[in-house]
Amino acid sequence: MIPFNRPFLPDRAIGYIAEAYRSGKVSGDGLFTKRCEAFLSARYGSRRMLLTTSCTTALELASLLCRIQPGDEVILPSFTFVSTANAFALRGAKLVFVDSLPDHPNMDPARVAEVVSPKTRAIVPVHYAGVAVDMNPILQMAREVGALVVEDAAQAIEARYQGMPLGTLGDFGAFSFHETKNIHCGEGGMLAIRDAEHVGRAEILWEKGTNRSAFFRGETAKYGWVDVGSSFLPSDILAALLWSQLEAVQAITARRFRLWERYFDALEPLRRAGCLELPTVPPFASHNSHCFYLVLPDERARSQLIEHLKRRDILAVFHYQSLHASAYFADKHDGRLMPHADRFSDCLLRLPLFHDFRDEEQDRVIGAIHGFFGIESRSA
Repeated sequence: MIPFNRPFLPDRAIGYIAEAYRSGKVSGDGLFTKRCEAFLSARYGSRRMLLTTSCTTALELASLLCRIQPGDEVILPSFTFVSTANAFALRGAKLVFVDSLPDHPNMDPARVAEVVSPKTRAIVPVHYAGVAVDMNPILQMAREVGALVVEDAAQAIEARYQGMPLGTLGDFGAFSFHETKNIHCGEGGMLAIRDAEHVGRAEILWEKGTNRSAFFRGETAKYGWVDVGSSFLPSDILAALLWSQLEAVQAITARRFRLWERYFDALEPLRRAGCLELPTVPPFASHNSHCFYLVLPDERARSQLIEHLKRRDILAVFHYQSLHASAYFADKHDGRLMPHADRFSDCLLRLPLFHDFRDEEQDRVIGAIHGFFGIESRSA
């Protein structure tokens, strides 16, 4: 079976994990946590990076930093993972979903413009597949109404918008280090903080609402409970695994990009024949090859292709289901139609793509897709 994902586990990770173990400091904020945060902050230019247990908790930390109150409006795409919405729903926010672009799952800034208002407390762009949302209009709209911007950059490590790293353009950026992501530690995440004014409170919330970080820097004689917070820190053992990946981040990205291009070049004849749509990348975006997807003509065609691949021991999966139409939210939605989000929910199919994906495995996938459409395959 060719899996949808096979996590990259470099041998050097074992040595780093053993080093963390022998250090006697295996809880959060240890040697490898600090090493990862310093590396990421220097590489992407954020004022502060905080490792978290997941992207979900990074988003929850961001919602606390935004001081979301019951009734505050938060604008976000309907085509996204439920964590994007849950982080703000937990604070009592009124969720205002918007549709995707016609040719890409990312949120459409024009649809944001239709619903942004003085009640908007936060706008949450999600950079699907590591391809940037058009951020300039989002940032401008946020400034005009005094809203904060929280980038859901779960899939966007190493991707850029007009040359700037995703996750660092808004006030906050949440990243995922889940094993399905380009860079991972099994389960983990990170919050990027752009402005110095938010750093002090972020550290307090990150440390369960205490000023523990300031205490260990010698800035206060003792530490105590000073704000509402939670336990967001991952174990330093997980940070050691993450460090083994960060050391190879450029090589990992380059390998994935080559695989992405092999898919695109080999499947382009099917796009020209009108069989399917391939991913689009706007000129302002430099993507990170997080995933490769197809958009089929309808849900039936997608289901048939999934089964066709499964019979050939290839696992391909569909992705998000529109949140505005979900069982939880449908009766809370204001009735606006979101045809593009619904189309991606019904028709988008993700193909296997991971660092150790061998060329011969990828050729099997490509050949099977060509065979489904009755077109003779060619070497990628």
